[in-house]
Amino acid sequence: MSFSNLKKQSNLGSLTAKLVKEVEKLNSNSSGASDDRLWKPEVDGTGNGYSVIRFLPAPDGEELPWAKLYNHAFQATGGWLIDNCLTTVGGKCPVCESNSILWNSGSDANKEIARARKRKLSYFSNIYVIKDPKNPENEGKVFLFKYGKKIFDKIQAAMKPEFEDEAIVDPFDLWKGADFKLKIKKVAGYWNYDSSEFSAAAPLLGGDDDLLEEIWKKEFSLKEIISEDKFKTHEQLNARLEVVLGKAAATKSAPVDESFDDEEDGRGSVSSIASTDDEDDALSYFQKLVDD
Repeated sequence: MSFSNLKKQSNLGSLTAKLVKEVEKLNSNSSGASDDRLWKPEVDGTGNGYSVIRFLPAPDGEELPWAKLYNHAFQATGGWLIDNCLTTVGGKCPVCESNSILWNSGSDANKEIARARKRKLSYFSNIYVIKDPKNPENEGKVFLFKYGKKIFDKIQAAMKPEFEDEAIVDPFDLWKGADFKLKIKKVAGYWNYDSSEFSAAAPLLGGDDDLLEEIWKKEFSLKEIISEDKFKTHEQLNARLEVVLGKAAATKSAPVDESFDDEEDGRGSVSSIASTDDEDDALSYFQKLVDD
């Protein structure tokens, strides 16, 4: 799709309508190395943080301005399982299958185990950083942003407001979208985004098409985040599950994808890194919590 067609669709409102349908579809279906593509907000000494970002439209050649990813991250007798969930790409996941058996057993203890092993949700979008007080060098640049369900709910509410007197805003529209004020508070030891909100709708950078096209062309692929190479096969994942559950011996030759996601605040990294040591996986898991 050309940039002129992108603007034409904005004027027609077709982009917003398409995204609302995708949100409804989602609702109905209800790595250790740093990645310089990924922007992460930071907090001050009191645990508070404030930044202003702008969600960007889908990259050239892609349909959606977000990628949706499920992960599993838990420890059992045989070590850690930290892997992407195959349900992300419509596949059958042995971890989810195991969880279903536990949940349907009728045992409260088994239900607690299933909860601890459940898949966790995150989203990725391209953003333009408007204000980043902790790292002002990021301002005026395009990054990938990983976020959780709470922020996605705010995006959904903007596109499909609850009350008729509220204006419909497509947060991903360069001309009719709105800046997002990301406000972080530490609640019970975790980052909380409840106070975050969208500003009034206004064109990004005053609607300068030359500047906006330049930004749009700098976007990163979202399809790449959930590409085939980011997932183990059902057989590989099941073999790893057997090891973690203590049903099979660990083999040093089997790499373990190192990735973590938190449903509440979207912590983690984009990429996965091969590892052959369960202890390294666990340490990396906790390092992500420290970093975020």
